Amino acid sequence: QVQVEESGGGLVQTGGSLRLSCAASGRTFSNYAMGWFRQAPGKEREFVAAIRWSGGYTPYADSVKGRFTVSGDNAKNTVYLQMNSLKPEDTAVYYCAVRSRGPTSTALVRGSDYDYWGQGTQVTVSS
Repeated sequence: QVQVEESGGGLVQTGGSLRLSCAASGRTFSNYAMGWFRQAPGKEREFVAAIRWSGGYTPYADSVKGRFTVSGDNAKNTVYLQMNSLKPEDTAVYYCAVRSRGPTSTALVRGSDYDYWGQGTQVTVSS
């Protein structure tokens, strides 16, 4: 019903920057919030950042706070993740997710808070 596609991943050196994009599309759907998660080899998927279109709520994981910035365009069902000062520990597959159902009172830090997921984009930070 809803397609989610990430782009912008790649290889970058420590201290570099990368900007991820995610676009959601479908015949008709509600978009209350969009988020970013990542999963490194041998580790569980973890929350990175999210944006709730109403209320100005943008939570961040402690590990990325101050370095990553989430933004987007609700009308275009598009979200971005600007990643600065990248570290090797940021290496992971980054996934974009869409929360279609409301209300938007959830903290948006759990995978179960979302309804649709992209295929992921690889981000590799070399030391």
